[in-house]
Amino acid sequence: MGESVVSESALPSFNLDGSTALVTGAGRGIGRTLALGLAEAGADIVALSRSAEELESITGEIRALGRDASAIVCDVIKTGDMQAAISNLPKLDILVNNAGTNIPESFLDVQEQSLDTLLTLNVKAAFLVAQAAARRMLKDDDRKTRGGAIVHISSQLGHVSLIDRSVYSMTKHAVEGMNKAMATELATTGIRVNAVAPTWVETPMTGPALADPQFRNFIMSCIPMGHLAQMRDITGAVVFLCSPASAMITGTSLLVDGGWTAR
Repeated sequence: MGESVVSESALPSFNLDGSTALVTGAGRGIGRTLALGLAEAGADIVALSRSAEELESITGEIRALGRDASAIVCDVIKTGDMQAAISNLPKLDILVNNAGTNIPESFLDVQEQSLDTLLTLNVKAAFLVAQAAARRMLKDDDRKTRGGAIVHISSQLGHVSLIDRSVYSMTKHAVEGMNKAMATELATTGIRVNAVAPTWVETPMTGPALADPQFRNFIMSCIPMGHLAQMRDITGAVVFLCSPASAMITGTSLLVDGGWTAR
């Protein structure tokens, strides 16, 4: 009998075993869920947040899943502290660039302090975190063969607009532009760069707005699928973009919006 031929599987791997992922804003909300989801997919996690108490909780849950977990207590807008923390990581394969905020105000009422706050965190810090992570990844001589992934948590408001969200929308459009520029520049290094752009998800940040029945009904009317996104919907998209299953995908923005932007 001749030697059997083992063919390559038609299904690419979604497994993240052996990878180390840094998640910013990992203490609560979407960031916390993303850290847990990446751990369930096989990654060891570096969780970054301003809150030591929240980090103690999330790292404990990750270790209970059988994965390594470490914590960085840091405010990403403190550039020097953030850059040093990321540069000194013993291993880094994945960045989920999640930290961000929103201050709803009408365009005519936007205060300069609000503008500075959103630009500093959503744009400047996001850029510098991604830069620091890419620099750390590229310290590894085998990066091109091992690969790496950066996923920015953007928003559907990086593609469309919404009343009282002019500054937030502007910052997320900036993230979308950064995503494409980074993907182009890093394409030959083995590091893929993509974004996930969710619709409304019930989190501590969106809770106050969604508590208004009239506003909630308006949001629901804009989503053809008829319901808000769940945090696990965002996790699925992020795990996909971090995994070998998306090996040929870079520079894209994956809309998780129930059809909002398809109209």
